[in-house]
Amino acid sequence: MPSHPTAPGPQARRLRQAVLAVVGIALFLGFTALGTWQVQRRAWKLALIERVEQRVHAAPVALPPSPEWPQVSAARHEYLPVTAQGQWLPEKTVLTQALTDLGSGFWVLTPLQLADGSQVLVNRGFVPQEQRAKWLATPLPASAPATATIQGLLRMSEPDGGFLRTNAPAEQRWYSRDVAAMGRALQLPQAAPFFIDAGLPPPPGSAPTPVTESTWPRAGMTVVRFSNSHLVYALTWYGLALMVAGAGWYVARYERRLRDARSAPQPASHRP
Repeated sequence: MPSHPTAPGPQARRLRQAVLAVVGIALFLGFTALGTWQVQRRAWKLALIERVEQRVHAAPVALPPSPEWPQVSAARHEYLPVTAQGQWLPEKTVLTQALTDLGSGFWVLTPLQLADGSQVLVNRGFVPQEQRAKWLATPLPASAPATATIQGLLRMSEPDGGFLRTNAPAEQRWYSRDVAAMGRALQLPQAAPFFIDAGLPPPPGSAPTPVTESTWPRAGMTVVRFSNSHLVYALTWYGLALMVAGAGWYVARYERRLRDARSAPQPASHRP
């Protein structure tokens, strides 16, 4: 006669229940911790947005002197309006890949040599894709003054690359504004560890400046916008934690019913 599978013994059932309980508790605590972390991240992001919004519309201040450059940080200086004065080094201009509200193109970056001999890269603005060769050949008009005063936002370096590509200095292909790599490629002996986005953002609610041929490179296009989806992520993790708790309650209820059914007295069987 065919053999029938036997039900697991009490010890095997207890082991299975213990494993399920440990896994369930670990998942619940893990999902809850991830949800709490996202709540904390949301609070940090809201504080960052408020701080940056106040910072970008403040009056420009002098560029930090070169001895203080090692202390420049994103938390204290990112998007800080600054003023810098120096001489352009147009022969060392580079173009980096850009994607803006005006379409794809390039940022035009030219070093500005300061009075103490140090240099800071200035993102002079955006040019369309078709103007790449023109701006590499003639980075500054002949009528441009040798000395310039720049107002803009202090920005931190963007190392390694972007657009899923790595910077290729030898080919003059830049996909991010990696100021350390640019300083080496351009042989700038005292390059700042940050760059300046030329132009200050317009006040909120102001009309955009019309684009004409003379506006290239187009400055003042810094995007001061931060994604903030942390609340959605927090609700997702907390929802998963609740699902684990609900599944644990269902399994515990099922096991209790099974245990009660086994412990209930069985009716005597009668043969006809």
